[in-house]
Amino acid sequence: MGLNGCCSCVKYLMVLINILFWVIGLTIVITSLWMLTDPTFMLSMTQSYNHYHIALYVFLAIGILITLGAFFGCMGVCRESQCLLVSFFCVILIVMVAQIAAGAWAFHNKDKLDDIVRAAVKSSVQEEYGQASMSSRTVTFDTLQKSLKCCGADGPGDWATSRFNNVDRTNIVDIAVSSLNVFYNIPESCCKEDLKDNDCERSRHLKFGGPLNTFIYQQGCVDKLIEIIYENWVTIFAITAAVILLELLSLTFALSLCCAVRNQHYKA
Repeated sequence: MGLNGCCSCVKYLMVLINILFWVIGLTIVITSLWMLTDPTFMLSMTQSYNHYHIALYVFLAIGILITLGAFFGCMGVCRESQCLLVSFFCVILIVMVAQIAAGAWAFHNKDKLDDIVRAAVKSSVQEEYGQASMSSRTVTFDTLQKSLKCCGADGPGDWATSRFNNVDRTNIVDIAVSSLNVFYNIPESCCKEDLKDNDCERSRHLKFGGPLNTFIYQQGCVDKLIEIIYENWVTIFAITAAVILLELLSLTFALSLCCAVRNQHYKA
C-alpha cells in the first residue's frame, strides 16, 4: 500500500528535488568534461596546471555523485524502498559535506586569492608558454590575452625573462643586470585587434627596458583576471548555498519517508 496524506506530498516534492539534482549533476559532469577537453577556459589560469586538473576531477566526481544520488532518490520514492532512500541520504550527505568543506576553505583563503592567481599566471608566462609539452597552456594564455586585452602577468615586460624567448631561468639575475641592450619577442596575442600583420610583427619585437609600442596591450592579465573572479564571487557562493539548502531539505524528506515506510511495514 502506498504512502498517503502528508507523505504523499513529500514524495512529490522529493521527485521534483531529484529532477533538479539530475539537472545540476549532469550540468556539472558536462561542464567538467568540457573544461578538461577544451584548453581555452580562462579559469585554468587561476591555478597551476596540475592543481587545475585535480580540481576538475573532484568537480566531475561531485557531479557524478549528485546524478547517482538523484537516481537513488527517485527510485527510492517510487518504490518506497528504505534501502534506496538510505543510499540517497548517504550520497547526498557526502556531497554536502564536501561542498561545505570546499566553501569554508575558499572563504578562509579568499584573501590569498591574489597571490594564488598571480603565482599561477606568472608561472605560465615564465615557465610554460611556448613549450611543446604545455601546448594547451599556450592556447589558453593566448585566449586569455585576446579576451581580456592584456599582455603578460604584470605587463609585456614579463616576456623578456620567459622561456618563450629561450631564457635560461637559472641565470635570471644575470639577465636582469646585463641584458639592457637585448631585444625580446612577445606573443602575437598581445597585439591589439584589427592590426595589419606587419604592424603586429614589428610591435612584438621589444627592447629590454625600452618603451612599449602602442600597438600592443599595455596592462598585465593578473589584475583583470582577479577582477573577474571577484565580480562573480558572490554569485558563486549564492548558488553553492542554495544547492546546500536544497540538499539539506532533501535529506530531511528522505529521513521522513524512511520513517514512514518503516512504520507502514510494521503496520502491515
